[in-house]
Amino acid sequence: MKRTFASFVLLFILTCQIAGAASVSVKNLRLWNAPDSTRVVLDLSSSVEHRITMFSNPPRVAIDLRGGKLYSGLPKTVKNNPYIKRFRYGQFDKNVVRIVIDLKREVKVKSFQLKPNASYGYRLVVDLFDKYSASPAPATIARPKPVTPGGKIVVAIDAGHGGEDPGALGKKYKTKEKTVVLSIARELEKLLAKDKNFKPYLVRNSDYYVALRNRTRLASQQNAHLFISIHADAFKNSKARGASVFTLSDRGATSEMARWLANKENSSDLAGGVSIKDKDDYTAKTLFDLSKDKTMEYSLIFGKSIHKEIGKFARMHKKNVEQARFVVLKTPNIASVLVETGFISNPGEEKKLRSKSYQKKIARAIYKGIKDFRKKHPEWFLDS
Repeated sequence: MKRTFASFVLLFILTCQIAGAASVSVKNLRLWNAPDSTRVVLDLSSSVEHRITMFSNPPRVAIDLRGGKLYSGLPKTVKNNPYIKRFRYGQFDKNVVRIVIDLKREVKVKSFQLKPNASYGYRLVVDLFDKYSASPAPATIARPKPVTPGGKIVVAIDAGHGGEDPGALGKKYKTKEKTVVLSIARELEKLLAKDKNFKPYLVRNSDYYVALRNRTRLASQQNAHLFISIHADAFKNSKARGASVFTLSDRGATSEMARWLANKENSSDLAGGVSIKDKDDYTAKTLFDLSKDKTMEYSLIFGKSIHKEIGKFARMHKKNVEQARFVVLKTPNIASVLVETGFISNPGEEKKLRSKSYQKKIARAIYKGIKDFRKKHPEWFLDS
């Protein structure tokens, strides 16, 4: 009798495990193309046990999902991708679904899962990289090269969010922050490119996500003297309005709104898809380095120049430049500001931010702020 009962319990547990495993659904598959990689994102109904297997002749990647099931309509064909030919789907064995990525060339693969957040449910992220590409050089805290007579000031323009992370959404038109800020960034790039004194660099030049730490690394690798991160606010109260300019604080936020916005922007990696393993641990050291030089002082001066220009035509949320602990501004030796161009959650400001003419107006104001800072503080670029 005891043996029979024990067998029944074991059978019950196994049945529950199989039933639970079979409930994991692949609801969607998305692709994001970055300059040096392609990201494949699987939207899942829950977390899943998975395995990645590489094959050659021909090159392909197999993603095995234990207890998974596939929704119909998942993409099979892929156009204009440097790595992927197509996707194939099938039942590998009784309890495993296999997704095969047929490749154009050999790749390096990294995969990780993400838990649900405000924008998405469970996700499995599979990143494909060129197998023979060199690893990106680590960022250094060495000062950018001084600007010699006739030389150009390098301005890094960071369009916030992107790819998996849409940023804030407009209340009326559902406008995506990532789209608006990239458009403004491109307009600013055009203005700077026409000016013989500047060399613009777009940190993100298309719709893909760049981890917050990598944005500052890329700016450092380009020998940037200035860094401008462009965003559009959202708040639970749709009446909130006004543009803002922020710089880094090594103590605390200058207002509750500044603290709230910094926390929101700093959580972008959770939406954009960044593995916990990719996190580094130099935040404290960075703040220490910043406190030793004049970066924070000149960032505040730089921010005031931009605040003044935007305030000539737009309502400002605060009369002064605010400060908070924005991760993306923690860059030693680069004067860095974050511009919130308006509250996209406010229907009136959302309508403005959707307008090409208003985007150009914002870009021109930032450009004038850059020129004003260069004119009044040439010592920053000589000492950089």
